[in-house]
Parts: sequence; structure tokens; C-alpha cells
Amino acid sequence: MTKVIVCGAAGRMGQRISYMVNQNPDLQLVGGFEQADSPHVGRDIGEVAGFGKIGVAIAPDLPSIIDQGDVLIDFTFHAATMGFAKVAAEHNKAMVIGTTGLSPENLADLKKISEKIALVQAPNMAVGVNVLFKITQKVASILGDDYDIEIVEAHHRMKKDAPSGTALKLGEMAALGVGRDLQKVGVFERNGIIGERTDQEIGIQTIRGGDIVGEHTVYFAGPGERIELTHRAHNRDNFARGAALAAAWVSAKGKGMFTMFDVLGLSDI
Repeated sequence: MTKVIVCGAAGRMGQRISYMVNQNPDLQLVGGFEQADSPHVGRDIGEVAGFGKIGVAIAPDLPSIIDQGDVLIDFTFHAATMGFAKVAAEHNKAMVIGTTGLSPENLADLKKISEKIALVQAPNMAVGVNVLFKITQKVASILGDDYDIEIVEAHHRMKKDAPSGTALKLGEMAALGVGRDLQKVGVFERNGIIGERTDQEIGIQTIRGGDIVGEHTVYFAGPGERIELTHRAHNRDNFARGAALAAAWVSAKGKGMFTMFDVLGLSDI
């Protein structure tokens, strides 16, 4: 049985991850931690997550519990993630990373770390979203340059990064489908007299408000018609369930950097 440590265990995602890990018969929730000044430090992780005491207290840091687990699951903040990954590598522990806002430099550093340990890194771990990634690439490749591609994402008002990592991945998959480089053709803001839309650009726009868990729509707008591909998350459980699946999968991989396509068997589709 794979032993799991949850980073940011008292946060909204941390609580749902803890719940899903506890529900998975292949996993054992052995630890979780928060910042040292958190009022949840010392409390039972199951009680904080709402599924009852399991005899595991939330720790004030990662180093104090790192040796208890096999895999870390982290959905916290990109700067913190990089520190956790270094600690995981020092102790030869696998890691599942769902944190968004990671820079190209962060991803390059994680790739280097994956030479020592196994990592699953994905901007979104929900099964449906990963299927949407693949569908977006396929539809883009079929429609080609005759259809304009636009992506709109919506999240709760507390989300710190924009656009979402999921929206960026959708943009990358669409760009891949039509043979473009999102870094060159991505348009992330429109304001004022901007002129006509170019044929090559891929627009990604952001909405923030209320308690929206996460919504993403890819528009393929052509002459006289449009196709819309939409994923709406009703709660955080799908992300947490995917993270638990990834933890069970990555524990046997030794080393290397993987995605949810690998976990779900979608890599060759």
C-alpha cells in the first residue's frame, strides 16, 4: 500500500485530497502539513477534512514527516512547490504536483529533479479535463486554419494566477493541433482599438468571481458556425480523485517526469 503525505492539508484542495486518498484502497494517508503558524497544526487531518479522526496529526513542516511517506501530493503554490520537490528528491520520495503558475524555469528544474525521483505534473488532474485536452488537439487538427480558436476560463475570486494552467494547456494542445507555437500566437488580453483578429492568434481570456470551481470553454469559430467544447467542475473532488490515482500510479515508477496522460493511458491517443 502506498503511503501518502498531503501538502497544505488544511486548504480547500488539501482537505479533498486527504478525503480521496483515505477512500482509495491502494493508498494510506500517513501525513499532512501546514505552515507552522496555521491554527490547524496538531489537529487530526481526518477531522479537519471532515471525514473523522484517523490518528494523524497535521505537522508544522514537511521535513518532520517526510520519512513516513512514499508519495507527496502538492496543490499549494508554485514557489512552495519547488521547495517541497527538492526535499522530496533529497529523501527519494515520489511526488504528484497539481500546482498551477509554474514558470518554464520551474518546469525545467522539476525535469532535472525527475532524474532522481518520479514526478507526475499536470495543470489539471481531473479525468474529464485530460480527455478535453486530447479532444481539443484533435478538433483543432481537423478544422485547421479555417476556424478561429478562443479559450475562456472562469474561476473563483481567490485564485492567484491567470490564465489558469488548464487554459494554457488547452491553448498548447490547440496550437499543437494546428502546428503553431502558443508562445508566439497566444493573445491573453484585448483592450482598446486592437485591429482585426489575425488568422494565427489563439485567444485565452480570464474571468474571476465568486466561488466558481473551474470552467473552461474552447471555441472554434468558423464561417457560419462554431463548435464549443466545455468542461465545468462542480466541485474539487474530480481534481482530488485524479491526484489520488496519480499517487497510486507513480509510486512504482522509480524516476522520470510524467503527466496525467501517462496515468490515464492517453499518451498515444
